Amino acid sequence: MKIIDVQQLIIHGVTEEGQRFRPSDWAERLAGVMSQFRPGGNAGPGNHITYSPYVVPNIIDGVKCIIVDFRLRELEPLAWKFVADFATDNKLKTSERTL
Repeated sequence: MKIIDVQQLIIHGVTEEGQRFRPSDWAERLAGVMSQFRPGGNAGPGNHITYSPYVVPNIIDGVKCIIVDFRLRELEPLAWKFVADFATDNKLKTSERTL
């Protein structure tokens, strides 16, 4: 069994100036927009109500965030660009991690 390291981009719901990002449901909205991007293609019947495994809302240290799997960059480069540009345009803090 081969273990694969998963690289992730974390977009924190805090601006570079330290202010909480608004609206308060931003992470759920962004993850909802990205829900169609899944392994093996687009969402099937009923999958439109679940998040993509590549873009998942979460809470880290009490702050809402989005965890973006780097594999999205290979699967759909424009979707990756959309998420990365969202962070840049809104001046949100980001970090990376490997699991």
